[in-house]
Amino acid sequence: MTPKIAEQASFGARLVKAGEQRGRLCVGIDPHPHLLEAWGLDANVDGLRRFTETCVEAFADTAALVKPQVAFFEAYGSAGFVVLEEALAALRQAECLTVADAKRGDIGSTMAGYATAWLAEDSPLRADAVTVAPYLGFGSLSPVLDVAEEVGGGVFVLAATSNPEAAALQNTTTSAGKTIAQGIVDACAERNAPAAHGGGSGYGSVGVVVGATLHDPPCLEDLNGPVLLPGVGAQGATMADAASIGGTQERYAFPNVSRAVLQAGPKVGEIQAAMRQLLAS
Repeated sequence: MTPKIAEQASFGARLVKAGEQRGRLCVGIDPHPHLLEAWGLDANVDGLRRFTETCVEAFADTAALVKPQVAFFEAYGSAGFVVLEEALAALRQAECLTVADAKRGDIGSTMAGYATAWLAEDSPLRADAVTVAPYLGFGSLSPVLDVAEEVGGGVFVLAATSNPEAAALQNTTTSAGKTIAQGIVDACAERNAPAAHGGGSGYGSVGVVVGATLHDPPCLEDLNGPVLLPGVGAQGATMADAASIGGTQERYAFPNVSRAVLQAGPKVGEIQAAMRQLLAS
């Protein structure tokens, strides 16, 4: 059993420590219907709960970061959210870091509501971090960034995703001479700058999502914050690809895998073995 990650003020600091102790890997809890079927489970709330509880058992003491995909829980309505609440609480009790993959994005009081739902200390859906979409303008993220700073939480901002439809927008060059994706990374770096220059713990907590399959990713050198790198495994990227994109941000770079690990289930030991194999690759 690997060590638990003691709570600290900064999500960035906790994540770096988790990576050092457990290996830099973010594992998903993605109860997709085809995975439920592969595990011999029905696509209903009972199947969802059994799947999720198995994942929690496999990851709570072994994974640095666990990322439940919120959409697959939403599909079951309020009963699905109960399962998600239970999983987040169990992982928190085990001192395992979580990021709610909710990809929320809005303005004003609505964005503040999302921030409260996913990061506030008294929320039943509280996670250590949440994914957000910046394409209503980076400034629209201020409510969630502010709440994260207040509670010591983290935020992962979609910067350069690997889906083909994203390139036309994210790779567009602005009047400032940089791509939209690079502009988002740079805006996150500005939010992390106080930590980088002696404020707080020294570890930034505003991270980005950058696809591990990308051939021309944005530069992350000045980010000083977490990097989530989806696409390893089923989408074709390797751990080496993720490490290359992370570059000088290696301590912050966490490849994200879901199917490549979950398809090894439903036995907890086999899921954990798949994690160890990826970390060794």
